[in-house]
Amino acid sequence: MKCHYACRSAEHLMERRKFLGTVAGIAGAGMAGAGTVGMPGVVQAAMPELAAKQKHILIVWLAGGLSQLESWDPKPKTDTGGPFRAIPTSVPGTHISELLPYTAKQMHHLSIVRSIDTKENDHGKGAYCMKTGRRQEPVADYPHLGAVGAKLLSPVDSPLPGHIHVQAGGSGGSRDDSAFLGPRYASISLGGGPPRNTALPEHVTPEADARRHAFRMQANDHFARRRRSAQSDAFVSSFDQARQLMERRDVFDNTKEPQRDVERYGSHEFGQNCLLARRLIEQGISCVQVTHTNYDTHHENFDFHIEQLGEFDQTFATLVADLVDRGLWDSTLLVVMSEFGRTPKINNRFGRDHWGRAWSVALGGCGIQPSAVIGKTNDNGTEVADRQVDHGHLFHTYLQAVGVDSTEKFDAGGRSIPMADPAAEPITELLA
Repeated sequence: MKCHYACRSAEHLMERRKFLGTVAGIAGAGMAGAGTVGMPGVVQAAMPELAAKQKHILIVWLAGGLSQLESWDPKPKTDTGGPFRAIPTSVPGTHISELLPYTAKQMHHLSIVRSIDTKENDHGKGAYCMKTGRRQEPVADYPHLGAVGAKLLSPVDSPLPGHIHVQAGGSGGSRDDSAFLGPRYASISLGGGPPRNTALPEHVTPEADARRHAFRMQANDHFARRRRSAQSDAFVSSFDQARQLMERRDVFDNTKEPQRDVERYGSHEFGQNCLLARRLIEQGISCVQVTHTNYDTHHENFDFHIEQLGEFDQTFATLVADLVDRGLWDSTLLVVMSEFGRTPKINNRFGRDHWGRAWSVALGGCGIQPSAVIGKTNDNGTEVADRQVDHGHLFHTYLQAVGVDSTEKFDAGGRSIPMADPAAEPITELLA
């Protein structure tokens, strides 16, 4: 959907850009960055155990800024509440917006944090806060949650990428979201099907490809005996990873799913992207992000939330139910978040503007106490009234939920960098 109502910031437009690239290029960049970042002490020792347990992180990113008042923290019959009712959920005493009737039936699996204050109203900076757990700095860059998860949770010898971003227009390109962890853990952007350039050309038979591969191996061995280097090893590894990925391209193909599942998730793009996300988690991908756009409702907030959440609600509820029914819920951390919320004050265009002072996220699954409601806002949602938290607290909580000690540090080329903001701590009452 083309969003004429959006604020048109540079960061907002970036959300719509298509990232192009080839799998071989992605893998090449990825392997070139492999092995550059280590983890001292406890974390390094824990990696095999974490990988064996196959924990997963699944992020549903509602780009532009979901209104908390039309979703997780409704305020009906107030000066800020808007036209929608609050409805009961499967958790006694917990109500959410009437725009989420299917999700309401799954709330006993989920929890809500209603007391977020990031003090950030800029799209780019707000997204950076929520995805990295840090404020954006001119002298430092931090990896996104998915990159950190891929580093810590993915099996070392997996032929599949550990970090995938499913979004409209995704075509196999790599995103710049892994910072000092290196390109190996950057997300690959997919748009509902296998990455481009992962099938053999029609004129190349499997037998010819096998002969070509054998010749390449022979040439590599000859070169390695004379002039082996870290760069040549990275190139060889990248090619091998790309070749393994080609052999597993069916992992990314929704047409392998039963038609009834396609119908349950919805024929729209978000529905099929969530079905792909479930498929990727089932196939062992450690970190997946699905983006649904666009919630930047400066104009006609209520009409657009009817449309956007109408598409989101049944698909999301289906995703939760499937993760539970398929035995993936206890090993998958599911987080629904945006870069900020929307203003309680309704503007003169019947819209809501950017609001980082008092808003909500929903989450559940691995390591999360179900049916919890953390914090609250005041009667009309203008301020946090209890248990104020921010992006740093949330990031610690996500890592702790999947079994990572978030107080540990990465060793980045001799520099010791905390995994999460040392000034924050996890939301302990949210952890199971």
